[in-house]
Amino acid sequence: MSATFNQLGVIGCGLMGGSFALAMKKAGLVRRVVGYSKSPSTTETARRMGVIDLAAESALLAVSGSDIVLLAVPVAATESTLKAIRHLIHSDVLLMDVGSTKGDVVDAARRALGKQLPTFVPAHPIAGKESAGVQHADANLYQGRQVILTPLEQTRPELVQRATDVWSALGCQVLKMAPHNHDAAFAAVSHLPHLLAYAYFNAVARQPSGRDFLSLAGSGFRDFTRIAASDPTIWRDILIANKQELLTQTQKFRESLDAMEQAIQKGDTSGLEAMIRQASEGRGQWQLSSPPTPPKSK
Repeated sequence: MSATFNQLGVIGCGLMGGSFALAMKKAGLVRRVVGYSKSPSTTETARRMGVIDLAAESALLAVSGSDIVLLAVPVAATESTLKAIRHLIHSDVLLMDVGSTKGDVVDAARRALGKQLPTFVPAHPIAGKESAGVQHADANLYQGRQVILTPLEQTRPELVQRATDVWSALGCQVLKMAPHNHDAAFAAVSHLPHLLAYAYFNAVARQPSGRDFLSLAGSGFRDFTRIAASDPTIWRDILIANKQELLTQTQKFRESLDAMEQAIQKGDTSGLEAMIRQASEGRGQWQLSSPPTPPKSK
C-alpha cells in the first residue's frame, strides 16, 4: 500500500486500538496519531509510550482532522460513540471498528451515522491477548492474522478497498462476510469457548475442595482455561450482544455433552470411544488445514 494517511484518530487506546496505532506507525502508513480514551490516564499512558502523538479531550476531537478513524471501544458503547463523532466524519474518511460482534455494531451504525453510514467499514481482527490495556499494545499483534470485514450495502466500495489495503499492509489476511454469518461463525468458535471456560473454571473453583483441586492442575487445565483470564467487561458485552447465536451454540454443545454423559452412564465404551475419536480426528484435520498461529512477540 503506497498511500499514507495524514492522521489516524483512535477512540479507545487499549490493547486493540493501541496495537493498531503502533502497527500503522511501524508500517509507515500514518503521519500522526491522535487518541482518546474514556480514562484520561489511559490516554496519557498511550502518549507517554509513543502509541499516540497527541491526546484528545473527547472522541470528537480525536476525529477532527483525521482521514482514518478506528473505534476500539466495547461493542455496547458503539452507538453512543458514533453519535458523538458523526458530525466530523466526512465522506472520504475511512471509519472502522474492531468489535467481536457485527450484527449489533451494524445496527448501531445504521441508527447513529445517518448520511455518514457509507464511510463505515465494520471490521473484526482475529487477534488479541488475555492481558488488556495499552501497556500490552504490540505493533505485531495483527501480523499474520485474519481480519473479517462486514461492509454494508451502503458502504462506499472504494472505502472497502481502502480498508482491505490497510489491513493487508499490516500483514493480515482479509476476508469479507455478511454480519449475520460472521456472528453465527464466531458464536461457535470464539464466544462459546469463552463462555465454557468461564463456566468451567467457576464450577471447579466454587467447590468446597476447589482450591485443592486447582493446586493439582497441570498444563491441560491451563490450556483449557487460558481464555477465562480475558477482560470481563469486554466479554460480558460480547456474550450479551450475540446472545441469539450464542444460545444456539450452547444448545448444540448441550446435545453433544448429553450424548457423552449417556454413554458414560450406560458404560457404552464403544459409543464413547467413537465420539472421542470423531473429535480427535476432526481436530487433527482442522489443524492441518488451518494457517499456523503466529508466535507471540517478545
